[in-house]
Amino acid sequence: MIQRLQTLFLLLAGLSLFSLFLLPFVDTTQATASMNFLKDGVFNIQDHIIFIVMVVLGGGLALLSILLFKNRPLQMRLSYLVLTLCILIPILALALFRQEWNSIPNDTLLEVEYGVLAPLFGFIFSILAIRFIKKDEKLVRSADRLR
Repeated sequence: MIQRLQTLFLLLAGLSLFSLFLLPFVDTTQATASMNFLKDGVFNIQDHIIFIVMVVLGGGLALLSILLFKNRPLQMRLSYLVLTLCILIPILALALFRQEWNSIPNDTLLEVEYGVLAPLFGFIFSILAIRFIKKDEKLVRSADRLR
């Protein structure tokens, strides 16, 4: 339902993950052909197919779980899955960038971009959504006890 706070947080979590299509992780102006991911000077999710799958899956599940407002346990499980993907995306990015690190010349200037923060925001919004889903479930259970 639109009036519930978890809907807003799930929407923000999905949008923050989908913003990775626009925001790079690392940027450089000194790209060389010897670099794998930084050939174009930008390290973003389009550099590896697993990033694209994880971002589309995470953002899609966050937006899908908005529609599952009547099934709060499933909504919570999907939110936990989105939370897990928000943790795995930066870990995978760091691991792939670490592999690339040896092929980057020492004098290359690297700039960390706002794409690094997008999974963090998705993580925070997922936690807040889970909190409010639990709160909503607790309210429904207490109302069922009164009947």
